[in-house]
Amino acid sequence: MNSTEVDFHFDPMCPFAYQTSVWMRNVRAETGLRVNWRFFSLEEVNRFEGKKHPWEREWSYGWSLMRIGALLRRRDMALLDDWYATVGRELHVSGGKPHDPEVARRLLGTLGVAPELLDEALADETTHDEVRADHQRVVDAGGFGVPTLFFPGGACLFGPVLVDPPSGREAVRLWDVVGGMAEFPHVYELQRPKAPADQALIAERLAPYLGGRDWVSVNRGKVIDFGGTA
Repeated sequence: MNSTEVDFHFDPMCPFAYQTSVWMRNVRAETGLRVNWRFFSLEEVNRFEGKKHPWEREWSYGWSLMRIGALLRRRDMALLDDWYATVGRELHVSGGKPHDPEVARRLLGTLGVAPELLDEALADETTHDEVRADHQRVVDAGGFGVPTLFFPGGACLFGPVLVDPPSGREAVRLWDVVGGMAEFPHVYELQRPKAPADQALIAERLAPYLGGRDWVSVNRGKVIDFGGTA
């Protein structure tokens, strides 16, 4: 599949989506690929019965950051591009807390955006609608997490899930593999087993995220344990 465009659904709190987004940016730099950033909420898809929906809370970590992103996207997709990259580096590289409203304000300032845009996004109920619509698109396709990619023509793939994003020609080689799989609509899963050494590498690469987060990761109701560090 020689696609020149892709929709990339992400949750800014997801360490694996962030790593894949780094790879996707490398592909874009090499090929001119157009990346349309879209949302998906791990808070919502992994919500326990009786727990509030993220849109029912005054501030809700990834969901609120995506509401800010929705307002930025209305102005220019490039602003959302920069917002996701900045939030991602803060949490997944520096081990910071972009999900703290004051940190989020500071990060907006580094983009040359008025920090008050945070308040504007939270006051605008339609930003909930935009995040929900993107999230529902993935759910309707049978999706359950991020990164999720949509290709022109409707092909949808979860992944690739990685922790060492390739760059240059290697990034394009992986893109060719992913695009090739998208050409086969009834190939549903291809997965590499994780040996103890792989689990240790994942825990090492996710250390900033594990230090910066203020929550316990879950996946379909199960706590995720990265080598005993979660």
